[in-house]
Amino acid sequence: MGTRLLSEQLIKSRYPHMRYVRIHTRGRNAATIYAWNEDLQLSEQDKAELKRFASGYLTSYVCFQIKDYPMVKADNVPEVFELPDRILQAALNRTLDINGIVNVINGLFLSGVLTYSRYDPIKGTIYFDVRTTCAVTDIERELIYRYLYEMVPLGASFEVTYGQGCGMKAQ
Repeated sequence: MGTRLLSEQLIKSRYPHMRYVRIHTRGRNAATIYAWNEDLQLSEQDKAELKRFASGYLTSYVCFQIKDYPMVKADNVPEVFELPDRILQAALNRTLDINGIVNVINGLFLSGVLTYSRYDPIKGTIYFDVRTTCAVTDIERELIYRYLYEMVPLGASFEVTYGQGCGMKAQ
């Protein structure tokens, strides 16, 4: 699966002159690449090359749009946060799949379980359930969202349903 972090790493490796690169899924099978070079610009040639590269080497079922990096703020792209090593390693793993995502998240829980529920191909949404024995806090919900955001493949969104829940280790 092609995650945001893996795709950004591939772009930076291929185009080392790109100083800032950020990718965000903006809908079903669609993502935007935000970039600037070392001169804080994105030329038409760079846009065309990024579009070609994304179409040929990144996630094949995703339609990529290319924008100047400052549009990150205008488009309300979520902030980048420091991640636990387990999340970082999983997101950069080319063989990451749904079971891998579930296993990584479950490795962060004190009690309770995240399970894969289903995938809706029409919406491009992956559904997960969290079942635990006591209430999940807002901070835990935010962490689960952040971690899933980094591991769910580009072009897909996700929803999490919470049953009665209990704590997650913040690492």
